[in-house]
Amino acid sequence: MDSPVPPAAGPPDRHPRHRDRHGRGMRGPIAPPQVPLSVSRAEAFVDLVHDSAERLERRWPQLASVDFVVREVPVPGEDGEPGEAVFLDGESVPLGRYVEARGDAPDRIVIYRRPVEIRTKTRDDRALLVHEVVVEQVAELLGLAPESVDPRYGQD
Repeated sequence: MDSPVPPAAGPPDRHPRHRDRHGRGMRGPIAPPQVPLSVSRAEAFVDLVHDSAERLERRWPQLASVDFVVREVPVPGEDGEPGEAVFLDGESVPLGRYVEARGDAPDRIVIYRRPVEIRTKTRDDRALLVHEVVVEQVAELLGLAPESVDPRYGQD
């Protein structure tokens, strides 16, 4: 014979507990646990650059030693960037640049976030332009044509 279940300790509840006052239950998670709830535009841009770099690294293993860096805007005179006079002469703002290794610093490819974002409207357009800029800078680093670095360069 089973013994009866003992009553719960503590005072009895007059009103049964509800999950919430409207009786609809607790809200579920907004996003699955593996997906970040909020990613800033800057973080999303960095992810695009790194995705593009990883894609090229599979084909060109020597890119593993290259630093891929994202900066907001080009600063005249920084990292060998042309002086301010070049920007004032009506030249277009660069979207990226290749900085040759110096001393202990490895080769570096810099992608400028704001100029790229201004030229694109959608995330897909931005991803395409980021990849094209990365391919162009890698081509300069390797001394090859962009089409040799990525055969899909320039295609939609």
